[in-house]
Amino acid sequence: MSAAGFVDDYLAYLLARASHLISSEFHAVVEASGLSLLEWRVMATLSGKDSLSINELASSVLAKQPTVTKLVGRMQEAGWVRRCDAAHDKRQSLVSLTPAGRRKVQPLLVQAKAHEAGVVAELGAARAEQLKRMLERLIAAHAGEGEG
Repeated sequence: MSAAGFVDDYLAYLLARASHLISSEFHAVVEASGLSLLEWRVMATLSGKDSLSINELASSVLAKQPTVTKLVGRMQEAGWVRRCDAAHDKRQSLVSLTPAGRRKVQPLLVQAKAHEAGVVAELGAARAEQLKRMLERLIAAHAGEGEG
């Protein structure tokens, strides 16, 4: 038995690898629905929220603000999102799902939850919840570092 290599025990690598493997399994479902992965992330992020600013959305979907601004423009043309000026600051755009956008993303949300259930089944519900809380703590502790 050989010694473990550096990445075999490196947290950032393990998180990235797990994310990549798990996400890749669901990408085919997203693409079959006619959405790009970034469109899916935007719609899933907006789901259940009244609205988010472009900056909040960019941070949540792990993309740069100019990329999200362009994407939101295309998604608005498709009728999936609406963009309006924030009441407190006309320079800030708020983005929300339209009824058509909610109809488009709803089946994918159901499929994503089913996929997640399959992924965490071997961990068990309690350990899966514990893992989620631990990841939330890591995210909260490092939010803002390298974002923007």
